[in-house]
Amino acid sequence: MNLPIGELFDVAVIGGGIQGAGVAREAVAAGYRTLLIERDEWAAATSRWSSKLIHGGLRYLESGQIDLVYHSLKERQRLLREQPTLVKPVKFFIPIYRHTRRRAWQIRAGLSLYALLTGLHPQARFRSIARAHWDELGGLRTDALQHVFQYWDGQTDDAALTRAVVDLAKKNGAYCLQHSELVAAHLQDDHQFSLDIKTADVNWQCRARNIVNSTGPWVNELLKRCTPTPEQRPISWVKGSHILVPTMNLPGIFYLEAPRDGRAVFVMPWQGKTLIGTTEVEIDTPQAAPTNDEIKYLLETALAYFPTMKTKILDSFAGVRVLPVSADSPFSRARESVLTKYSENGAALISIYGGKLTTYRHSALQVLKLLRTDK
Repeated sequence: MNLPIGELFDVAVIGGGIQGAGVAREAVAAGYRTLLIERDEWAAATSRWSSKLIHGGLRYLESGQIDLVYHSLKERQRLLREQPTLVKPVKFFIPIYRHTRRRAWQIRAGLSLYALLTGLHPQARFRSIARAHWDELGGLRTDALQHVFQYWDGQTDDAALTRAVVDLAKKNGAYCLQHSELVAAHLQDDHQFSLDIKTADVNWQCRARNIVNSTGPWVNELLKRCTPTPEQRPISWVKGSHILVPTMNLPGIFYLEAPRDGRAVFVMPWQGKTLIGTTEVEIDTPQAAPTNDEIKYLLETALAYFPTMKTKILDSFAGVRVLPVSADSPFSRARESVLTKYSENGAALISIYGGKLTTYRHSALQVLKLLRTDK
């Protein structure tokens, strides 16, 4: 694609993760002349290093985030319908032991509410696995096991899904450019932004009536490149680490309670291996790798449930999430994306703080609502 040097766009989206891809797709579909740029490759950071789940977030019911779960479930059903080759329904299992903190009645109540929020769709059904079938659960520890619940959610290749959404934006006419970095954005007297962009060894400029900042962990860094510089929200960077171990022949994804702190940890089949994650550790940089302590924590959790699991580490990765600053633990903080808007005389700069893989389209539609409001 030729560089759109000097051209005017209605919306320039900065950041080619799932949030930016979703905004570009919805913006061009709504008739906006749209530019999407990514300084690396599509889904190069957080959107490549997620837990690969398209889910309502059963655990978010525990912290009262019912609205988030409702929208997540609605988007899950849409993705299962619209992206059947990339988003697959998967069985999830929740084992309850004598010593686990969450009791069977609590899980049953949560799954019942989950089903209601789904709209009593067939995939909202859940059941209790009979004791006679516990030996079919991939080597799950059965001593002190009291109940096993099975329900449905979804799984995806997060990077492939992001690329698919970018492709849809392209097909609808958006300019989508990788290896293109926004160096600076200046609001001009004509109430348009002048964008200075570096692509490989070429520096070039274009203009935009609106900017959407979807740079994930670098959201505040991007704002510093804009003149005037909008106010930045205080954020925490929270690292979620995962490990890959040899295959365990699991019948689905296991939703486990970490013995050490009661957090949710998933053990799941993934591309011929077993994926275990995630941690939630506050860090002081937007880039990070799993630590030995995190790897030990994930292995410790999985081995508590699957004592014959092979513990050879085949690979590991970490994604960095943006969460609001809070004295609460990262596990209990809100996961809704937060949008901020700076506007002046018809030009707007909207920043996306946080957000979930599952709800990327819902966030994009909220961005469009802000673009349509009086500026």
